[in-house]
Amino acid sequence: MTGPSTADIGRVFREEYGRAVAVLTRVLGDIDLAEDAVQDAFSTAVERWPGEGVPPSPAGWIITTARRRAIDRARREAARPVKHAEADLLHPVSGVAFDPEAVDSPGIPDDRLRLIFTCCHPALAPRSRVALTLRLLGGLTTAQIARVFLVPEATMAQRISRAKRKIRDARIPFRIPSPDEFPERLDAVRSVLYLVYTEGHTTSTGPELADTDLCAEAVRLARLLDGLVPGEPETTGLLALMLLGESRRPARTGRGGELVLLADQDRSRWDRALIDEGQALVRHTLRWNRPGPYQIQAAIAAVHAEAPAFEDTDWAQIVALYDLLMAADPTPVVALHRAVALAEVEGPAVALGIVDRLDLEPYHVFHAVRADLLARLGRITEACETYATATARTANTIERAHLLRRRDELRGSLR
Repeated sequence: MTGPSTADIGRVFREEYGRAVAVLTRVLGDIDLAEDAVQDAFSTAVERWPGEGVPPSPAGWIITTARRRAIDRARREAARPVKHAEADLLHPVSGVAFDPEAVDSPGIPDDRLRLIFTCCHPALAPRSRVALTLRLLGGLTTAQIARVFLVPEATMAQRISRAKRKIRDARIPFRIPSPDEFPERLDAVRSVLYLVYTEGHTTSTGPELADTDLCAEAVRLARLLDGLVPGEPETTGLLALMLLGESRRPARTGRGGELVLLADQDRSRWDRALIDEGQALVRHTLRWNRPGPYQIQAAIAAVHAEAPAFEDTDWAQIVALYDLLMAADPTPVVALHRAVALAEVEGPAVALGIVDRLDLEPYHVFHAVRADLLARLGRITEACETYATATARTANTIERAHLLRRRDELRGSLR
């Protein structure tokens, strides 16, 4: 019987990395130490599991091995007294007992949510909060996170290092905050979960269109957060937005794994149970009459979900909702998506006039949208050139293949 492949272990890494780092941070009280120890443990798994097989509790094995590695590292550390280093690691933080088997217990507080609240402390810069959470929760590389933020990898590495150092030096506690502390952190936590889901929905790099494990984790944590702070319409709206996004996932790729755009998706493959739940949550948020960006985005997704076919979409209502979203969150990305909807109401020429005024040069979706509008206006040569630009700005294999295929189709129409 052959043991697990490197790909199998990689899947365990994606599933368990965030949980392992969160548990070890609670136990060890040091994010850097926890992350290094978990990475060491997975390196050990790559060496041992192919011959020994995957243990019954992979998360428990990783956490136990990581803790042992952390203790070994502390013993070798010359910069601090050995006895003090061992004492810090052998005795759990805040009197919490270490039990590797408890990581699968549904009754314990969720360590990953604790980790997000720690990373979202107001002492940290907003962008650093999100970047650090993506690094620790999703196990994303610094290069991947840099692509999400459209910044150089070195810049992102500095942000993450500074955030970890700030948590350590300021002794920011690893816990879910008290009720009076929630208001100053809740919006940051929602932003983090939104970007975690966004990265999972369409990964910034790699051979797959989506990271389903990261999406599932974002949905799970959004459910926890919604239950933790009932009566917060934006939290409920965020959950609804994720569920409606997940409902379309089965139809986003074809039989060969190719990208299928919204207009071409087989809507019979959409998950009706998730649509019903998401739409019910959208209706529930309306009772509060406190609209916010996540609720409005969820409402837009709900309108799409109501249409039995693309041509039946109520584009006028979607444009009206985007007008509300622009008032609440006037960003260039929102303006770009509004222009896509406006093209269905007032035509591609009007939409292109708006798109051409946006400052989104590094963003591949900007160029993909612009290329599509140019093609619809019959400006085929320009569209081909713009699709090439979009292709150069994404590292997602599935997206690149789609953009190249679209460019080649347009080139063929010129012959």
